[in-house]
Amino acid sequence: MNHWLPKVLVSALVLAAGVAQATNGYLTDGVGAKSDGLAGAGSADPTDVMIVATNPAGLAFVPDRLEVGLSLFSPDRSYSTSSSLANGYGGAFTIGPNSISSGNKLFPIPYVAANWQIDPSDSVAVAFYARGGMNTVWQGGTATFAPGPGAAPITLPGTYGGGTAGVDLMQGFLSFTFAHASFDRQFSVGASAIIAMQRFVARGVGNFAPYTETFAASGGTVMPTALTNNGADMSYGGGASLGVEWRPLPEFSAAASYTTKMYMSRFTKYADLFAQHGAFDIPANATVGLTYKPLPPIAFDFDVQKIWYSGVASVSNPISNLFSCPTTGAAGLNLQDCLGGESGPGFGWRDMTVFKFGVSWALNEDWTGRIGYSHARQPIPSSEVTFNILAPGVVEDHIAVGFTRHLANHGEFDMAFTYAPEKTVTGPNTFDPTQTIALRMHQYILDFAYAWAR
Repeated sequence: MNHWLPKVLVSALVLAAGVAQATNGYLTDGVGAKSDGLAGAGSADPTDVMIVATNPAGLAFVPDRLEVGLSLFSPDRSYSTSSSLANGYGGAFTIGPNSISSGNKLFPIPYVAANWQIDPSDSVAVAFYARGGMNTVWQGGTATFAPGPGAAPITLPGTYGGGTAGVDLMQGFLSFTFAHASFDRQFSVGASAIIAMQRFVARGVGNFAPYTETFAASGGTVMPTALTNNGADMSYGGGASLGVEWRPLPEFSAAASYTTKMYMSRFTKYADLFAQHGAFDIPANATVGLTYKPLPPIAFDFDVQKIWYSGVASVSNPISNLFSCPTTGAAGLNLQDCLGGESGPGFGWRDMTVFKFGVSWALNEDWTGRIGYSHARQPIPSSEVTFNILAPGVVEDHIAVGFTRHLANHGEFDMAFTYAPEKTVTGPNTFDPTQTIALRMHQYILDFAYAWAR
C-alpha cells in the first residue's frame, strides 16, 4: 500500500483535469462505485474507504484497504429558444431562435483512497476524489441585440453573440481523516481536513461587458479584462467534515455528518464575471442516514442530504440583481449589483434537499448486489434559465444498480451504473420576455473500482 499510494495519487490528480459531473446541482449523489450503486445512500453502513467523502465517522468500521476507482460520466445537455416578438428591438437581447446540444459528453473521473487502523479504536485515511459541473460547449446559434442606444439590432454568432459559449469547472479534493470508535464499537466520531482546488474557464460572454462593475464604475470608458475567454484559472482553499455514527443494535445504525463551506481563493481571471470579484466558494452540505438490516445479508439504507447553494453568492444570486447596475438602463444606481460586484448576479440556484434510498444484499460469499434511487428538486428556478444555459444542472432523479465481486487474496471488484432521466426547465429570457428558453439534461454514469484489503 505504501509503495502504490503515491503513484496512484499523482495519476489521479493528472486525470482529474477537465472533470465535469453535474448530478445534484454540481455535487454528486455519492463518491465511489459502492456509494453510486446505492444512488448515494449508505452513510450509516460504511463498507469502503470512500465513506470519508460522506461521513468520516464511518471510517472506524472499515478494515485496512487501498481503493482505486474511475467513473465514466456522460451528460447530454441541450437548450432551445422560441421565436421572439422583439427580435432585438426595444432593448431586447434575443437568443436565436436556437436549438443546440452541448459538446463534451464523456468525462473520466478518478478517485483513490487508503486507510490504516492504528489500534482497535483509531483509524486514519487519505483520499483523493473529484467532482464538478457546469461543463458546456455551445457551438453555433445566434443572438440579436442593438449595439447601442438608437442603433438598429445586429445578429452575431454564438449563444450570447460572442462566439462559442460555455464554462468548464473542475474540482478536486484531498482529504485526511481520523476516526475513533468506542470500546464496544457502538459509537464512532470522525473528522476530515480537506484541501480543495478548482479550475475554471468561461467563453463567449463578452457582450455582457457593459454590465460589469469595471465598465460601470469607469463611466463607460474601461472595458473589463477578466470576464471571458481568459483560459483556465485556478482556485485553492479548503474546509472540514465532521461525522458521528451510532450502532445501538446489530440490525440498526444511524449516522450524521456536516461538511463546511470550502473557502476558496478568487478566480482573478474571471473577477468581472463572478460576484465578489471572482469568489467561488464550495457550498456546505449535511447528511443524515439510517440503515436497517432485517437479516444479515440484506441492508436497507435511507439518507437525506441538504446542500446550501445559498451560501455562495456567485452561485445563488439572482440574475435580476443586474437591473440595479447603472449601465443596464433600468434606472439602477448600485455598482455592486453589476457583474463582478459584491452583490452581482449569479446563477440563481436555490438550496437542495436530496432523498436517497438503497438496498444491498449479499447473494453469497462472492457476490453482493445493490440498487438505489434518489430524488431532489433541481436548483434552477424558471426565472433563472438565461444564465443557466451555461450550467443546465437540472436533473432530479437518479436510478442506480451495482455489484461487488469478492476475489481471492482479499481483492474486490466493484461496478455501478446510474441513469438520470431527462428533465426540462422552461422560463422567460430575462433580457427578452417575449421569448422562452428550455433547458434539458439527462445523464449516465458507469463506475469501476478495485480494492485490496489487508
